[in-house]
Amino acid sequence: MRQTLLGVLVLLLGMALLMLGNGSLPTVLAVRLAASGESAWLIGLVMAQYYVGIVLGTLYGHKLIFTVYYIRAFAAFGSTMSAVTLAHAFIGDPWAWAVFRFLVGACAVGMLMCVESWLNARTDNESRGQVFSLYVITVYLFQGISQFLIQLPDTTGFAIYAVLSVLMSLSIVPVAVTRVPAPVLPEASRFDFVKLWRTSPTGMVVSLISGVIQGAFCGLGPVFAKFSGFNRAGIALFMSVVILGGLLLQWPVGKFSDGRDRRRFMFAVNILLAAVCTVIAVTGVAGLGLIGLAIVFGGLSSALYPLAVAYTNDYLEPENLVPAAGGLVMAYGIGAIAGPPVAALSIEFFGAVGLFLFCGIVATGAAGLIFWRMRQFEALSLEDQSDFLAVPRTSPVASELDPRGNFDS
Repeated sequence: MRQTLLGVLVLLLGMALLMLGNGSLPTVLAVRLAASGESAWLIGLVMAQYYVGIVLGTLYGHKLIFTVYYIRAFAAFGSTMSAVTLAHAFIGDPWAWAVFRFLVGACAVGMLMCVESWLNARTDNESRGQVFSLYVITVYLFQGISQFLIQLPDTTGFAIYAVLSVLMSLSIVPVAVTRVPAPVLPEASRFDFVKLWRTSPTGMVVSLISGVIQGAFCGLGPVFAKFSGFNRAGIALFMSVVILGGLLLQWPVGKFSDGRDRRRFMFAVNILLAAVCTVIAVTGVAGLGLIGLAIVFGGLSSALYPLAVAYTNDYLEPENLVPAAGGLVMAYGIGAIAGPPVAALSIEFFGAVGLFLFCGIVATGAAGLIFWRMRQFEALSLEDQSDFLAVPRTSPVASELDPRGNFDS
């Protein structure tokens, strides 16, 4: 186990640097667009392009990896992302930023696919669970920490982009100089939306709704904080506690669903999530109360996607986990594309609290759908359930690390 961890440590270091650089960029952009007086609908549209890049990059990024191999592809993705990030300092047009968000999303998912493939190839079945957990912690922890970079002094408007660009560039170095052998290129996993829908419509819809809520918050959470009167330190803390709340709470929240009708549990999580959103939107809670609710919001909303994965896996053979994960990630991405623009319209009508009104309505709709499915179909036998695991919403390749699958070491 120790040798395996030493072998993947360099890859996790590169991932940590990437999360530090890329994690705070959407917060910086949303805050600056809001400060410049741009309308909420335009901010939502700009931020949604990141997920368009994620979805298309998931579909086509593997072609570049197959063509030029892992290290060259990783360096190409990382260098492009670094350059595009720095370009924000020279071009301030929101429509140009929309193009930049698309490019950053496509490059980010390409880098994630490379790292996840590498981790999978370097990990045996005995240590897969530990490595998978370390990867999830790395993604959430450093994305949460990255939010505090928005507090860096920046009188010219250039320094923050330079710092983020440097971090993205540095993320290439550990992988470029690693002595860990590159993995054998696998065939790209194929998924069938129709087959996935027939297997688990509830899992697919909950995955999509998770994307709607997470995409809306990641894109417009800083706008909510800015419009609510937060300073930069407050915005950083608010965004960070939601992300870290997902790291701390999603595992105990989701693990409680093991050995129970998981549909009932997803129903309860959505009801609680809607209640939290309603309290934030209606009561105008502030200070420590808002921070506490933000942590709960982060834990509940982050649990939706891995709950959808666990529920779908209950109906799958282990060898079908990876193709199904491709469909669930794609459903999540489509939801994340739709979330920011629609949530922005809610902000236009209701002000800053419109973000949580929107998230609450979406969670209520999810609960209604699950309740209807519960009335129509019997629950799966508890003996046939798979275990819950916190899973990252990165790329379908991450599912190859999932210890619930059936993989050869």
